[in-house]
Amino acid sequence: MTPDVIFDQLIGAGRVSKLTFSWGGNPGVGSLHRFRDAVENAWPRAIEIEEHSHAGMAARYSAGASGLPFGTLRGYRGTDLLQFAENVRLIDCPFTGQKLAAVRAINPDVSIVHAQRADREGNVQIWGIIGIQKEAILSAKVAIATVEEIVDRLEPVPGAVVLPAWVMSAVACVPNGAHPSFAMGYSHRDNDFYRDWDRISSDRAAFEQWIERHVIGTPDHSAFLDSISMTASGGRSGI
Repeated sequence: MTPDVIFDQLIGAGRVSKLTFSWGGNPGVGSLHRFRDAVENAWPRAIEIEEHSHAGMAARYSAGASGLPFGTLRGYRGTDLLQFAENVRLIDCPFTGQKLAAVRAINPDVSIVHAQRADREGNVQIWGIIGIQKEAILSAKVAIATVEEIVDRLEPVPGAVVLPAWVMSAVACVPNGAHPSFAMGYSHRDNDFYRDWDRISSDRAAFEQWIERHVIGTPDHSAFLDSISMTASGGRSGI
């Protein structure tokens, strides 16, 4: 729903043709420079964008997870999003006559989320700021979770959501897989990375050097963390 620096890397690497989202930026810092460059200058390639409200995107995932063709909300009216969002229609409520927005369901080919842990059967447990990760998994054709830890038994955690093994396609143990964000109880937010990313991504040459060294030049996530001097449990990055 809210692309930040990981999306900026994908866009700058030329791996994105369209972005459907409700907000995009470097949290607490500013713009996503690779995103802006692609939209404004088609570098390294032009991308199509479809912008929604947060509530609209949540309703789309919820509808997809529920097996419904669309979701409804009291939104979009009075905004110019209706002129640009192709998957929104105004409808009349059959019970009250109110004008409502209908948003087309999202059913991703693949959804990938990061969670705290999974058991050996493939049940995934996630807690903290969950957002629409549950709906993203339930709406997808293929559902993948990376987790901080694989355990023999999932111990109860207040507020936790369990994604059952039968809805999951694959689970992989990837410590600090939420980087530069965090997984509550396991890793910390790498604030230095977000600040450094503003400098790196604002220059095309600096970005290309960074992506070549730290992403293309590393075989897996663990090697990526090593390349930026980041410990698996969180810490200062050296990019």
